[in-house]
Amino acid sequence: MTVDIRIIRAGQMYRYYLRETVVGDGHRPARTPLRAAQEQAGVPVGRWMGRGLAALGLAPGEEVTEAQLRNLFGERGRHPYADRIEAVRLAAGDSPKKAYRAGALGRRVTVTGVDFVFRPQPSIYLLWAFGDEETRLVIEAAHERALVRVLEWIEDEVAVIRYGTDGNYRVRPPGGLVAARFRHYEARSSRPLLHDHVLLSVKGQRLDGKWGSIHTTALYENTVAASALYNELVAAEVCEELGLATEPRTVTEGRRPVMEIAGVPHELIRWTAQRSDQIAACLSELEHEYVTAVDDDGEPKYLPVVSERARAKLNTIAARMTRPPKKGKARSLAQLRADWKASAIRTSGVPADVISSLLEYARAAAAAIRARVAAVVDIALAAVDVTATVFVMNNGGRFHRRHLLAEARRHLALVLRGRRRDPGLDDQVVAAAISAHCLDISEPTTVRGLEAGYRLYTARWALSDLPARRRPPAAPDPDRRSPTDSGEPPAPRPPGQDAGEWAIPRVPLQYDRAVLAGAVVREQLRTTTATAVRGRAYDVVAHQQAAMPEQLLAPEPADPENDDHEQKPGRPEALDLTALRALRQSRTDVEALELTVEQLRHLAAAVTKTGEGARVRKRKYTGRETTPPVDPERQEEQHRPQQPGPHGLEASC
Repeated sequence: MTVDIRIIRAGQMYRYYLRETVVGDGHRPARTPLRAAQEQAGVPVGRWMGRGLAALGLAPGEEVTEAQLRNLFGERGRHPYADRIEAVRLAAGDSPKKAYRAGALGRRVTVTGVDFVFRPQPSIYLLWAFGDEETRLVIEAAHERALVRVLEWIEDEVAVIRYGTDGNYRVRPPGGLVAARFRHYEARSSRPLLHDHVLLSVKGQRLDGKWGSIHTTALYENTVAASALYNELVAAEVCEELGLATEPRTVTEGRRPVMEIAGVPHELIRWTAQRSDQIAACLSELEHEYVTAVDDDGEPKYLPVVSERARAKLNTIAARMTRPPKKGKARSLAQLRADWKASAIRTSGVPADVISSLLEYARAAAAAIRARVAAVVDIALAAVDVTATVFVMNNGGRFHRRHLLAEARRHLALVLRGRRRDPGLDDQVVAAAISAHCLDISEPTTVRGLEAGYRLYTARWALSDLPARRRPPAAPDPDRRSPTDSGEPPAPRPPGQDAGEWAIPRVPLQYDRAVLAGAVVREQLRTTTATAVRGRAYDVVAHQQAAMPEQLLAPEPADPENDDHEQKPGRPEALDLTALRALRQSRTDVEALELTVEQLRHLAAAVTKTGEGARVRKRKYTGRETTPPVDPERQEEQHRPQQPGPHGLEASC
């Protein structure tokens, strides 16, 4: 995930942002003006953004001053010009208390905002770092426009102001929100990392003119959907403007692939992952301590396997433990780009000509993808894949609309391969998924539960052939089989071995099973006459497999010296074979899931047998029988951000 979120609180947290974040994660000397500190750090000044600026007398793109930041984020939510307002009221004869209240935006709050960190995929900011000036400007413009679009979506679809008893009543901020954007160029490891910190104020104005506070929980819940939208927008504009295409690449086995620019060597992406390697090494040690920790009585202190929830918490601890100190001497962007290119040529293992001509290599790979993969989106089949993935990856098969929306955007990014889509296509996929394949099982007891975004759904069909997610036992069982083993009892760890010398038991990841579920249901809907699938019938998996590496790269000639031989009739030659062959050793795309006819027939038969079970479940839920309570924290488990891997966050910015 390429969008992170953190809470900003008045006091020490705000002072941290004012000392370090607003100056490019550097260290701001004491008594140094903000503008001067940003110039010394080599980063641009902050800029205001959001539709709510007009109500505060600000304009989009206006420079962010230190006094404005202090009032809005450091003084518990005051007007950016609170000092000026207070001085005018005092001059008019108001009391100090009344003048102070005049500069307030509603009630004082402790949580004054949230920090959204937006960064494109590594292949995009590598093109930004190594490309020419025109390429840099195109990527930065795409990045900025994507920020604006995501903020508009948050204003229109996510942000709500709570008011009334216990905050039961909610309303969208009709005037929009206010945010301050700060641009950073590098990571803590001094590697390239184009990213922006968007400090979003929690203050919003209601229709009656009163100021209220944005519900931060709603922002947290929709961060994954916001990240998917940002990735889709940035990649589409960069690909359209520069003639590129995207491709799926697997970062962690068992997890969903990420969409990267085709033609950018994976070794070059690994070169940017210095912090990720440090975090991974520390995480392995923490997992070893987790599964071997015992209390004073010698009993296991934690679960005997590392769950996804535990792994996410341990990953956060590892990131903090390995966090390097702040960067040293500031450098201009031009100097940074020159140093990055020299360092990559020296240490990444990628040939210098590939780094110097990275855009040309990416365009050659994009030409092959665009020639073989058509921009075809079947909403009915997309709804099947989206519902199956969300159904499998959520604990208990229960999910909300935001989960479907995030998965729909990921699906569209996979199918379109960097092409622009029509606005609202993601909502159409979600609507089709809810109407055709989802069952509303909501039993709201609060006003919040009646909202469309918080309706609880499950799938109309069951996948009994796919085993349910196995939870680790509450207490250690000496006869328990490890979920990562093939069936044999786990061997005891030999004494004296350190982390990495024995296999740490982990709960298996769910994405592979979700992909299989989508293929099973899609095949069942295609072959069953009782179910009609609207739209053009085509196999999404087979459709995407046309752009895999072995199909992209032409076979090498028997005689390399005769590489420029005349082409045989009937075989069109549209690409530079030399450039494409240079990608063979560096491309690491994910292979499409291949199912044999026998496997599909067996799985389809298994799904058919669950028809009666699905009808029983429908009667159960429509009859309003009691359903087990849903733990919101467990429900969100499968939709948390992925752990930083080779494509992950280069140090907590």
